[in-house]
Amino acid sequence: MRISFHGAAQEVTGSCHQLQIGDKRLLIDCGLFQGSREIEEDNAGDFGFDPAEVDYLLLTHAHLDHCGRVPLLAKRGFRGEIITTAASRELARLVMLDAAHLQEEDAEWQNRKARRHNRQAEGIEPLYDTLDALNALDYFGRTVRLGEPLDLDDYVRVTFLDAGHILGSACILVEAGHGKGKKRILFSGDLGQGNRPILRDPADPPQADIVVMESTYGDRPHKQLDPSIHELYDAIKDTFQRGGNVIIPSFALERSQEILYYLRQGVHDGVLPGSMQVFLDSPMAISATEIFQRHPECYNEETAKLFGSGRDPFGLPGLHMTRETAESMAINRISGGAVIIAGSGMCTGGRVRHHLKHNLWRRDSSIVFVGYAAVGTLGRRIVDGAKSVRLFGEDLPVHAKVYTIGGFSAHADNQRLLQWHRQTGNPETTFLVHGEPEAMQALAGQLHSHRVVMPKKHESFDI
Repeated sequence: MRISFHGAAQEVTGSCHQLQIGDKRLLIDCGLFQGSREIEEDNAGDFGFDPAEVDYLLLTHAHLDHCGRVPLLAKRGFRGEIITTAASRELARLVMLDAAHLQEEDAEWQNRKARRHNRQAEGIEPLYDTLDALNALDYFGRTVRLGEPLDLDDYVRVTFLDAGHILGSACILVEAGHGKGKKRILFSGDLGQGNRPILRDPADPPQADIVVMESTYGDRPHKQLDPSIHELYDAIKDTFQRGGNVIIPSFALERSQEILYYLRQGVHDGVLPGSMQVFLDSPMAISATEIFQRHPECYNEETAKLFGSGRDPFGLPGLHMTRETAESMAINRISGGAVIIAGSGMCTGGRVRHHLKHNLWRRDSSIVFVGYAAVGTLGRRIVDGAKSVRLFGEDLPVHAKVYTIGGFSAHADNQRLLQWHRQTGNPETTFLVHGEPEAMQALAGQLHSHRVVMPKKHESFDI
């Protein structure tokens, strides 16, 4: 039995791990690398394995850095079966088609730019296009229920367990063999923090021989949730008093819905003005919200009761869902009093960049970050205090007030990671992935495991 790591290895994005059990090859996730242009170039590189030899792709959840290279995998020869939860299947379709569209747009823009400068260059092609994404959907096979084992054959069984991270997210237990020779390999995927609205808490993990574990926030605790909610409310009220707009770069899956939930609650409690205008300016987030409404099996008890009573936990007065480009452009004619939620969360693409262009330079506006921004992204540069940033070929001063509210993270913090890992027993080996080196090092020293390894990209191990 052999395990190898082909993404999220001493970095945060691009999750992709291969498990070889006899003549069977299982892939756990196949995500895009995100960050600087140099990091993104890794997406076009070699996978480190032959996609045609992979029998099964087990998808933990539908975030881009976990499913974003699936169309490329199929384009390069994968013909196996993709297995995931029903909610993740729907969300992955949305994410992959959106990524294909953005890559097509980016390639077209770069080609236009080359022509404007009379550069003689070969046409730039997207990593994959919409047809590639649609073709990849053909390989989605069985969907699984959380907690119910699925036998891939007489020798390998997999069980998806609730990870509490985003809708449909799962940890995956792979059991190989029988009797004393059986191995239990547990992949955390991305773990949620717990005690949050909408979704259930992460399920207690089983004991395992090998653990592959995320470490995004392995070096620090999160801010408490209640103070973070009130910090969001205060940021909005303060910005409105100054006469500006609030820009919230937000991930389309989970974070946008969670922010809508808190804004609705704020208006309901009288903390926020009922007259404020809120724009969910992301076709993807709008579609994701509709998918959320179709999967009550993922909700916690409180959210299930809201839906059961006919109330929409994401609906509030003054909410505008803007799908069309013209509607998005019209938002920028509003000089103040608006909350604008738009993707992407790291400001690497999407409509939020246009809203930043119109608000970053304004001292009366605010940019409110409610999620993680990887090193090398525009969002990270703003969070780290850049005095100016380059957007659409223009250097813009950063005069807007910048808030970073860490309590909304959908990732488990240091204490929650340690608690989860303790429940896995005393594994033979724990592999730390999906984190920056500093976070991994800090977490590694606190784990109870015979061996802790921080694998490098394309490194493999016998287990």
